[in-house]
Amino acid sequence: MQGRIHSFETFGSVDGPGVRFVIFFQGCRLRCRYCHNPDSWKVDAGEVYEASAIVKKALRYQGYWGKEGGITVSGGEALLQLDFLTELFRLFKEQGVNTCLDTAAGPFDPKSDEYLERFDTLMQFTDLVMLDIKHIDTHMHKKITGFGNENILSCAKHLDAIGKDMWIRHVLVPGLTDDEASLSKLGEFVRTLSRVKRFELLPYHNFGMFKWQKLSIPYTLDGVVPPDEAALERAKKLCGIL
Repeated sequence: MQGRIHSFETFGSVDGPGVRFVIFFQGCRLRCRYCHNPDSWKVDAGEVYEASAIVKKALRYQGYWGKEGGITVSGGEALLQLDFLTELFRLFKEQGVNTCLDTAAGPFDPKSDEYLERFDTLMQFTDLVMLDIKHIDTHMHKKITGFGNENILSCAKHLDAIGKDMWIRHVLVPGLTDDEASLSKLGEFVRTLSRVKRFELLPYHNFGMFKWQKLSIPYTLDGVVPPDEAALERAKKLCGIL
């Protein structure tokens, strides 16, 4: 089975527990205004790999992972290549490798029994899901990404129902995702989930802006300053993290 890959990172330290080999899938339908990989959006770009070739490539670095490390699949949006992702994770689990999925869950379809069956098969080979919730309010989520968030929140509830461990992540963007009411509501939602092992607020950065410029895509957050430590601490308190 073949899939489209954007890139690899051999020693990821912020992509799950321990040291990770990170596989960035090609293709994403969301158009997040602060995306740092807009070059991963096109679904027909990237490089084509067989799942077995990726496993072989990653295992060269297995000696560096330690007890907690392993592989993380990110994107782009890996769930757009659900069957390929399942095959890849199945092969990694055959090698005893810890598997982590970093996703915004845009393709998740709670109304399709066929999709849920395929998704649950993937979860059989997934140790951890890092779920990125862009905004708790669906209208603001659409303003940020182009899509609402109902199916994404349904994904969090579904993962909780099947007993899958999660990390919840939320990017703190001044003036966009940092208002008090939304942060409090996000915290309330996360507290309804019993399988959340970590809840992280990630400060916005503009490190990927040069890619937008290179692709001639207007960057609408130009001039937005990353939140300082005080703003981050305030947001954590509102979310109930502190």
